Amino acid sequence: MSPEPVKSPRRADVTRNTNETQIRVVINLDGTGQKKLHTGVPFLDHMLDQVARHGMVDLEVEAKGDLHIDAHHTVEDIGITIGQAFAQALADKSGICRYGHAYVPLDEALSRVVLDCSGRPGLEFHVPFKRAMIGQFDVDLTHEFFQGFVNHALVTLHIDNLRGDNAHHQCETVFKAFGRALRMAIEADSRSAGIIPSTKGSL
Repeated sequence: MSPEPVKSPRRADVTRNTNETQIRVVINLDGTGQKKLHTGVPFLDHMLDQVARHGMVDLEVEAKGDLHIDAHHTVEDIGITIGQAFAQALADKSGICRYGHAYVPLDEALSRVVLDCSGRPGLEFHVPFKRAMIGQFDVDLTHEFFQGFVNHALVTLHIDNLRGDNAHHQCETVFKAFGRALRMAIEADSRSAGIIPSTKGSL
């Protein structure tokens, strides 16, 4: 990915380098669902594709991590970096709807995600996966991704898988619902243009 200058407050380009991972994320919250995903974790690429497509955000992720150990550091740090980029792109949050929610089914699976761009990190994650691995992907890393995201995006996020027998379906409905809830929360509210949606006056 070639570096691009930030064109508006709704775009961000963030790099995170540690001894464990080297990650770059470019995000455009006013996109069309375009994506360039090279995380080194194929299933995570598949899930982030859902976020971009259903959230209508343009998302580029380039990551190199210590995958010879396992995918934990890579997945967690990608969540962190996307969270940092999201917070930067959203700026002061004036004029947004702030809250978003979505129910998404996939065959037998159904998940609900509720999101608040609150300025406070909080995660309630209730996904009773039916098995521990989806291919080579450890399902525990789903929680690590979202924990990293909320800690740095400064959002409150409630994720509930309401039913499901297939772990792939369970996980995919979570990421699709996350994308849809995100899209709703960051949409412009035509009735409150320029107004920060909080009685405190800041988020």
